[in-house]
Amino acid sequence: MARNKKPLPLLESVTIEAVAAEGKSLFHWNDMVVFVPFCVPGDVCDVQIRRKKHSFAEGEVVRFVTYSKVRAIPFCEHFGVCGGCKWQNLPYEEQLKFKQQQVYDQLHRIGKVELPDFRPILGSVKTQEYRNKLDFGCANKRWLTSEQLKDETLVKDTPAIGFHITGAFDKILPIEKCWLMDDLQNQIRNEVRDYAVEHGLSFFDLRQQVGLLRDVIIRNSASGEWMVIFQFCLPPTPSNERGSWDDENGQKAFALMQHIADKFPQITSLMYLDNQKCNDTIGDQEILTFKGEDHIFELMEDLKFKVGPKSFYQTNTEQAYHLYSVAREFANLSGNELVYDLYTGTGTIANFVAKKAKKVIGIEYVPEAIEDAKINSQVNGIENTLFYAGDMKDILTDDFIAEHGRPDVIITDPPRAGMHPDVVKTILNAAPERIVYVSCNPATQARDLQLLDVQYKVAEVQPVDMFPHTPHVENVVLLIKK
Repeated sequence: MARNKKPLPLLESVTIEAVAAEGKSLFHWNDMVVFVPFCVPGDVCDVQIRRKKHSFAEGEVVRFVTYSKVRAIPFCEHFGVCGGCKWQNLPYEEQLKFKQQQVYDQLHRIGKVELPDFRPILGSVKTQEYRNKLDFGCANKRWLTSEQLKDETLVKDTPAIGFHITGAFDKILPIEKCWLMDDLQNQIRNEVRDYAVEHGLSFFDLRQQVGLLRDVIIRNSASGEWMVIFQFCLPPTPSNERGSWDDENGQKAFALMQHIADKFPQITSLMYLDNQKCNDTIGDQEILTFKGEDHIFELMEDLKFKVGPKSFYQTNTEQAYHLYSVAREFANLSGNELVYDLYTGTGTIANFVAKKAKKVIGIEYVPEAIEDAKINSQVNGIENTLFYAGDMKDILTDDFIAEHGRPDVIITDPPRAGMHPDVVKTILNAAPERIVYVSCNPATQARDLQLLDVQYKVAEVQPVDMFPHTPHVENVVLLIKK
């Protein structure tokens, strides 16, 4: 017989004490830490406990008694529902303080290595419209707030284009205006939605995995170019299990793209694909060009970088320049060094530092990105780079180093998971004079620093904010031989 669970309590007039991980804040209750979203230190509020574990609990603000003096007015109508910009209610100067502290805490707590004084965090040049890429999901059912659910006059099951909601994989929060990117992306997205609804295009059902309009990716660049990528899921036909661009749904997809191309001549690269998988990743998909080129160009200093539909490029263009400038400064190149650039992507860092190095070798997992990296060197007249595609732990081996030379400097910019232990081992065997570690996750960076501590000490630490209004922070560390 199941036990009756005790109802979770409503805590009245609690004071929020500090900022916590993942954009949440916290307070203490009966020697237990309670994490609460969408509030700031100094807020006094009533909190309903929603989940209770042995050492912590999670709550939700049901009423603000008094607001903190350290608070900003959110500028987005979707704040509090959309989880993308959880710190809009925190002044940007305070965000930077907490991000600086986050890097310090993680490197000390997880890394447990000797650290120098940290440089002050570099704040983002822009705090709105700073992104060059947004990915919008499409669904046949939109997310509804608790207030909307109570409205009996509201049509509930309507399609939406917007962002996924945490804990509700099958519904999309409809976005009318997102402040993270130039406003043209709002115009394009809303026009796609209006046209699709008016002309009867089916929106994707995330439970049943059917529906024509699945996802829309929008990118732009400092060169003024725009790329739009449509993900469709062609419904099957009697003669074809996958459907066809020649059948009714395929023609609807083409008509939509033609309408968007006519409506927005600013789009220089309009692309599409038929994704029949259970996820929206496109790295293994064939992407076709409907209009224009299959790429756009990004600008940095006097360099041009080709960015294709599968290319990784830092999503905050202006701040990426400052991030890479720090990496170049820490590399301290004189023109005589052999540099290895690990996780090179489209070769942005490799080409950015090449003019001050003797030779740069870039390694990246995605073959298409490596091809773009080679083109980026050609476009910019850079002749001292080499690029290799493959899994880092398989490419970067002792034999590879024996063939290409022992690096004087290694620059590494791994994904959030950090570096594979085999990669760290090979770096230690390569024994470069300096290692520049660029990280989008200081926690995994701290773990790797501990592994590198047997031969290297941390000489410089420079946090860089790439994503205002979010808890994410980049960090650049210089390691030198002990």
